[in-house]
Amino acid sequence: MTNILMPKATAVWLVDNTSLTFDQIADFCELHPLEVKGIADGEVARDIRGADPIANGQLNREELDAAEKSASYRMKAQKSRHAELLKPIKKGPRYTPVSRRQDRPDAIAWFLRNHPEVADSQLARLLGTTKATIDQVRNRTHWNSAAIKPVDPVTLGLATQLELDAVVRKAADKKAKDDARRGIAEPEGATLRPASETGAAEAAAPELEDELEGDED
Repeated sequence: MTNILMPKATAVWLVDNTSLTFDQIADFCELHPLEVKGIADGEVARDIRGADPIANGQLNREELDAAEKSASYRMKAQKSRHAELLKPIKKGPRYTPVSRRQDRPDAIAWFLRNHPEVADSQLARLLGTTKATIDQVRNRTHWNSAAIKPVDPVTLGLATQLELDAVVRKAADKKAKDDARRGIAEPEGATLRPASETGAAEAAAPELEDELEGDED
C-alpha cells in the first residue's frame, strides 16, 4: 500500500463522510482500529480538519463504493499527486512536547514492568528519551523516583497504539528467535513477567526454607 498523506485527517474525513467500518478506515490510513474509534467518539484528532482522499488523488470513487458495499473489502490507495513533493528524510530523535516530558518516566516504568523484553534502544526511540533515563528509572535512581507510577504511554499521549503494538511485537519476535537459538521452549502465548510482579519469589521462599530444614533433620 502507498503511504497516504495526513492519515489522521483522512481518517476524520472517512469517519464523517462514509459508512466504512473502523477496520477498513484503519487499514487504509495505517492506523489502529482503536484510534479510528477514538476519532468517531470525538476523543482523538478533535482539532484536525478532515482531508478528502478522493479530492487529493489518494483514492478513487470506485474503490470507496466497493468498500462501502462490502465490509471485508480493503481499499487500495493511489499514489498521491503530491507525493513527488515529499523528499525522504532521515528520522531524527522523536520530539516530545515540553508538557509531556515529565510523563516519560511513568511510561518507561510501564514498559519495564509489562514488557521487559523491549530493548532500551527501542524504548528510547519510541518515547524520545535516553538510555541513561531508562537506567535511572530501572535502578530507582531517578530524581523523582518516589512519584513515578507505571502508566500506559498511549494514555499519556507519548505513542500511538499502533506504534506500541509494533514495538512490543518486534521485541517478542526477537526474544522468541533468541530463545529458539538457545533451545528454550516457551508455551505459545506465554509472556515472561518479573518475579516481583507475580509474587513467585516470595511464595517460593518459605518452601525453600522448609526443604532446607528437612535436609538438616
